[in-house]
Amino acid sequence: MDRNQVTQKIISTKVAKGLRWGDLAKEFGQSKEWTTAALLGQMTFNREQADKAQQLFGLTDEEAAWLQIVPYKGSLPSAVPTDPLIYRWYEIVSVYGTTIKELIHEEFGDGIMSAIDFSMDIQRAADPKGDRVQVVLSGKFLPYKSY
Repeated sequence: MDRNQVTQKIISTKVAKGLRWGDLAKEFGQSKEWTTAALLGQMTFNREQADKAQQLFGLTDEEAAWLQIVPYKGSLPSAVPTDPLIYRWYEIVSVYGTTIKELIHEEFGDGIMSAIDFSMDIQRAADPKGDRVQVVLSGKFLPYKSY
């Protein structure tokens, strides 16, 4: 048994029960973005969250325990993603990454945007030319220190 097997069981149960990520997020009392990442094996559950997952997905005690272990982060199977939707994110960073970097450095100075002190919001935005995917990423700025 490992965390990947627990993740596969969660996904299989989600499909079998016809569950939606947003509805699961309400069960956990967290955002749909965090809940989805956690259920896909990228976040660590606390005991209460693991108990909730155990109840929702019919997990064993051992499987629930795996949810409380810090996972190996990084869910992509290759350096360059092959899934078309995920590849577009790679493309965005490839094309606009230096622009994002320059604008952040100009506004904040030398540092990084945290992916730890971070939040994300994904929404559908109606548009007469076709609905838009609206993604807001918000990370704490962490300046590099001199020493």
